[in-house]
Amino acid sequence: MTLEALTVGRVGVDLYPEQSGVPLAEVRSFAKSLGGTATNVAVAAARLGRRTAVLTKVGPDGFGTYVRSALREFGVSPDYVGTAEELLTPVVFCALDPPEDPPLLFYRAPLAPDLSLTEDDVPWDVVDSVPLLWVTGTGVCAEPARTTQRQLLRRRNRARHTVLDLDYRPMFWQDREAARTEIGWMLDHVTVAVGNRTEAEVAVGTSDPEEAARRMLARGVELALIKQGSAGVLVATREGSWTVPPFPVAVVCGLGAGDGFGGALVHGLLSGWDPVRIARYANAAGAIVAARLACADAMPTREEIERTLAS
Repeated sequence: MTLEALTVGRVGVDLYPEQSGVPLAEVRSFAKSLGGTATNVAVAAARLGRRTAVLTKVGPDGFGTYVRSALREFGVSPDYVGTAEELLTPVVFCALDPPEDPPLLFYRAPLAPDLSLTEDDVPWDVVDSVPLLWVTGTGVCAEPARTTQRQLLRRRNRARHTVLDLDYRPMFWQDREAARTEIGWMLDHVTVAVGNRTEAEVAVGTSDPEEAARRMLARGVELALIKQGSAGVLVATREGSWTVPPFPVAVVCGLGAGDGFGGALVHGLLSGWDPVRIARYANAAGAIVAARLACADAMPTREEIERTLAS
């Protein structure tokens, strides 16, 4: 299989309460789902017909076996999922209260396997040839993954399409300044950047969407997408900027919406669409996921997105 997109970074097993509206202490049972930002984006793009793989690591445990099996079922290649022999596959507990922005409880200590990626784990021929490479801010929060992801971007040499998901998770960082330094370095080596207003503030020092986009473009980024929740998505290139409105939806779980957006972004970039069309398509994908429970399992098909766009 000739890959169209390789995502790099976080993987895990998401555990969703089967009783909503109650704190974790009162939940009696959980449903299991594949999770992790980079992994979910690969799944979302595969649902749209793209040939994807994820470069990551799991532990030598049953959850690691589950990750590989689930990827295959979703049509994502597990060929670059390594094993960190001394670490455990991460699990994440989600409390569905509030549903729009559910709190997460990460079990990734002492180090998540995906943060143990080294240069020896990287398929360098794929990095050189794959049409789209997707990296994340979380991927540089710790060593050795930080150095590895930097090497990926140096090797990629800002080839089109090299995408940075800002993906700021405060619990993974010592402080915001450390995150700004590391994520900011990556901005100088990618062609596309996507994130929300908080992530933009961490990356470039302002949460104002227009100014954040200008700062990203000044760093050499060709396409910046700033997600603004109910205010839509700001899309900016050197030719101009546009705000694309959201699709209203009754939110069941907001966790996977950004990853659904990301998978649709991958599809749109590979399709050669204009930025506004990409953002509108991605907004529809995100809205569909937000109206469902779970992440990877909730990713929409092309037909579902087209129905949403037409409604």
